[in-house]
Amino acid sequence: MADVIPQAQNLPFTLQPIGKVMVVEFREPSLMDPLVLDATGKKLFALVDEEDRRLIILDFEKVQYLSSQAIGILLTMKKKLDALPNSKLVLCGIGARLAELLKITRLDKVLTIKKTQKEALATFS
Repeated sequence: MADVIPQAQNLPFTLQPIGKVMVVEFREPSLMDPLVLDATGKKLFALVDEEDRRLIILDFEKVQYLSSQAIGILLTMKKKLDALPNSKLVLCGIGARLAELLKITRLDKVLTIKKTQKEALATFS
């Protein structure tokens, strides 16, 4: 198991590289604060744009609420990764409340969603 990368800013997630896959584990129940989300988006986009991470899992196990800004970040991440060869974005740990939101917004049809982090990791092998 790889070490968890410490966060420079006070972001609502931890980063854990597992092989070539970067696992982003959200630690907050609510991803609604615009300032926090602005910093979150910048860091997540930097994973793709600056660190050339192409295999990313976003683990939402602890998250109950997402704002439209957070959904925008998800879609931008997907768009960035879709433009790169050999890349994939997988979401996991989606609880009932978030699953309903993703269904209403039809994002469940656009995004790859797995129940657990283990299942998400299996999609990369």
